[in-house]
Amino acid sequence: MTRSRHSVHVHALLAGAAAISLGGCSTTAEAQSTATQITQAEARQGAEAHPQLLQEFGGAMSGPQAQYVEQVGQNIAVQSSLSNARNSFTVSLLNSSVNNAFAIPGGYIYTTRQLVGLMNNEAELAGVLGHEVGHVAARHSQRRQQAATRNSIIGLLGSVLTGAVLGNSQVGQLLTQGIQQTSQMLTLKFSRSQEIEADRLGIQYLRSAGYDPRAMSTVLQSLANQNALDASLQGRNDARLPEWASTHPDPASRVRNAANLAGAGTGTTNRDTFLTRIDGLIYGDDPAQGVIEGRQFIHPDLRLSFTAPSGFYMVNGTRAVSINGQSGQAQLTTAQFNGNLETYVRQVFAGLSQQQQVAPQSLQRTTVNGLPATYGTARVNSGNGQVDVVVFAYQFSANQAYHFLTISQAGRSGVFSPMFNSMRRITANEAAQVIPRVIDVVTVGPRDTVQSLAARMAYTDAQEQRFRVLNGLSSGQGVTAGQKVKIVVRGR
Repeated sequence: MTRSRHSVHVHALLAGAAAISLGGCSTTAEAQSTATQITQAEARQGAEAHPQLLQEFGGAMSGPQAQYVEQVGQNIAVQSSLSNARNSFTVSLLNSSVNNAFAIPGGYIYTTRQLVGLMNNEAELAGVLGHEVGHVAARHSQRRQQAATRNSIIGLLGSVLTGAVLGNSQVGQLLTQGIQQTSQMLTLKFSRSQEIEADRLGIQYLRSAGYDPRAMSTVLQSLANQNALDASLQGRNDARLPEWASTHPDPASRVRNAANLAGAGTGTTNRDTFLTRIDGLIYGDDPAQGVIEGRQFIHPDLRLSFTAPSGFYMVNGTRAVSINGQSGQAQLTTAQFNGNLETYVRQVFAGLSQQQQVAPQSLQRTTVNGLPATYGTARVNSGNGQVDVVVFAYQFSANQAYHFLTISQAGRSGVFSPMFNSMRRITANEAAQVIPRVIDVVTVGPRDTVQSLAARMAYTDAQEQRFRVLNGLSSGQGVTAGQKVKIVVRGR
């Protein structure tokens, strides 16, 4: 979450902006011939959307790591024959802690640093980017747009409201419409057959570039393992990341299909080169966007911190933080502030819907840990009964405020009271103690084991599980002296 003047969503559901949507299927009924070139209209469309996408996903990184990703992306993109010129493709490494990759018409290709950190060789990087190029070459975005009833990026909380608490109720839909981001993007969810077609094209590009085509299935397996680990760490029963938390549904059902498509192919993986080039890459939250440590969120730049309720877990976005649990959902973000908290809260409520007025029954002033605060509650009807929507706002300066927006079943908004009361301003010393985690590529020594290497991971829980997923190791697989592996350590 970075400072912003607008209430926006976590970088969550790009409901199909050529994003990897790894939900399996076995048919290619929708497969059609691929495009032969980038048209001028597509180039203009991509150029217009590009800066907005960068903003939504934390911005483009620079330096040797970004240059390396760009080189690999351009090399695989030219295999599509959309253009023979590498500079026709703009490849961006995004400063985002969500496992994500996508592409849009016009030759614009994206992957997040978090997804790159999960990979274990250059062929996997090329495979992911090739999958996205395949979506563009197959004109998937255009085909989904033609069948869509709307084309917008849906905000995290809106998806949570309609999906988890309100079902498909009218109120939930209205709230969703009010919370959604206004930027119009090429964001439509792909069909399963389109995903399979993009896999097929990505594997085709891997072969033609000389990479091992089996890399597509191995990176899908790593994503499946990461999803399962995330579910376990967050106390969820299923291994599928909610759609609002990632554009990557559980990829397990796609692994076998990708392996079958690849067959017994051979080719280069460039494992050691890849690991050397990503050494030092930020892993997890960037302190510039705030970090999550257990149930605590702390933002050293904005100088704030709060603690999520027990039993809830958080997802940090570029400009918002979501708090999710069985008994309710919440979002911390910001909006325009003119110095009056009551006006601020009313404006947030008013922005929830353009079709149905959602207004607080009353506003209450209070002070939380020395911060002036104002809050209000609105009770609304839904298909699953009444729900309470709460806006709880805090003034941090004359021109800056932040607020929680929560939803829960009627009468149960008190589950968020500890969180509301935990918001505080942190000291300069506390801010200085927030140090990012980074990937450290090390060479396995003769006495090293999975357990000894995992003990060096900068986490207090699930060290071995994290190490195995990060390095693509199965539960019984060991390490070999001289082998390069990744560990996550505290940066400097």
